[in-house]
Amino acid sequence: MEVNDLSQLDPRALKATSVKAEDASAESHEPQALKITAASSNPKMFTLPWEKPLATWPQELLANLPRGISRHVVRFVHVGDEVYAMKEITRQVAEREYELLRRLQKLDLPTVQPIAVVTGRHNREGEPLEAILVTKHLKFSLPYRALFARNLRPDTAERLIDALAVLMVRLHLAGFYWGDVSLSNVLFLRDADAFSAFLVDAETGDLHVNLTEGQREYDIDLARTNIIGELMDLASGRLLPSDVDEIEVGNRLAERYHSLWSALTDTDKFGPDEMWKIEKRVNKLNELGFDVDELEMKTADDGKRVLVRPRVVDAGYASRKLLRLTGLDVQENQARRLLNDLDAYRASTWREGEELEIVATDWMREVYEPTVRMIPREYRSQIEPAQFFHEVLDHRWFLAEKAGHDVPMGEAVKSYIENVLPQYKLDKKDVDALNAEADSGVVDDEYTYNEGSGDYDDDGYNPDDDPDAAVWSH
Repeated sequence: MEVNDLSQLDPRALKATSVKAEDASAESHEPQALKITAASSNPKMFTLPWEKPLATWPQELLANLPRGISRHVVRFVHVGDEVYAMKEITRQVAEREYELLRRLQKLDLPTVQPIAVVTGRHNREGEPLEAILVTKHLKFSLPYRALFARNLRPDTAERLIDALAVLMVRLHLAGFYWGDVSLSNVLFLRDADAFSAFLVDAETGDLHVNLTEGQREYDIDLARTNIIGELMDLASGRLLPSDVDEIEVGNRLAERYHSLWSALTDTDKFGPDEMWKIEKRVNKLNELGFDVDELEMKTADDGKRVLVRPRVVDAGYASRKLLRLTGLDVQENQARRLLNDLDAYRASTWREGEELEIVATDWMREVYEPTVRMIPREYRSQIEPAQFFHEVLDHRWFLAEKAGHDVPMGEAVKSYIENVLPQYKLDKKDVDALNAEADSGVVDDEYTYNEGSGDYDDDGYNPDDDPDAAVWSH
């Protein structure tokens, strides 16, 4: 992994993992024995059929979830109570991506969670098999093609692009150069009326102390090109609404990215009597979902103006506030909606003068928890409780407008479950079709492996001090 100066990276990223990926072009020997380097202590990892090509793993181990298009064999696998995504790739690439994902996770960036890298795989005849990168399935998330297989709003493409723009800005602020931005390399979670995007494929990425403008613009241009192509592909399969202009949506990414980047990084000039504008700038960033952790303020060369620029911004302003008040860990727009409902509850119960923490405890007990407990069992793996609550509130408003009077929450929940919630279900036929399409894009099938296993001294492995990582060998 390339960096400007490794010593200048955030200390959290420096100590993220014991794996030190080698240069993919360098010659190196494969481990002779199976080795699992993991950020998890799940003992069920040992019971998996590592001696078989991933594409031939038994059906009873697999979770029937929609997969995105990938160049590699990918499967969702039940491992105890967890569902893990397994990707079969070369050892150097697997170790590099695991290392990079661990670093990004330590920086609190929206990525899938790396679980393990498995090397030294051989079949029963002793022939080498490719390594496997293991990540945790991001619950409730879907690849973009699965979203378009459902009956979605006409502006779905634009909402996905907005989410991708936010993801790119957050990654670029942290110094991550993606190198292969596309909808296919992202998973999406519903976030109230919007989406949240999570990085799922970091094969081509690099972590730097800072990115140059050229690196950022290359990512943006590549993203625009890839997205236009992906949307055209959807259109050819009649999955994209006919009134969507693929090129216009691709251009929207660049516009949204530059607008958000400017809001987060531009320097403002204020006169001595305009200091109130600093608070206005901070409030604007809060509305965009960002906390300002550090501001740089200095006098301009003429001595008559003050230059103000955000130095450190952290995403998750509303979600951190809700977590502090209620213990709920949800997406940013969901948090904003729940906080609004909490404020409405506070006003309706005439408790504006009472501590918000106390009111929040009652709101959880009297409003939120009774509502989400009504999610039918068969949908509990399909929709997040916070998203369910948000959509019930929307449905309640719709029913009240239609009826001309307020509708009780219980009645709104029942109506929502009967009339709206079924759209969340992807039947087996849809999932099988999506996965067959995903497999058609694989370029390295189960018969493609590295040549030769070579000699490797497993005892020479020397992990860094990382309490989260374990090395298992047998």
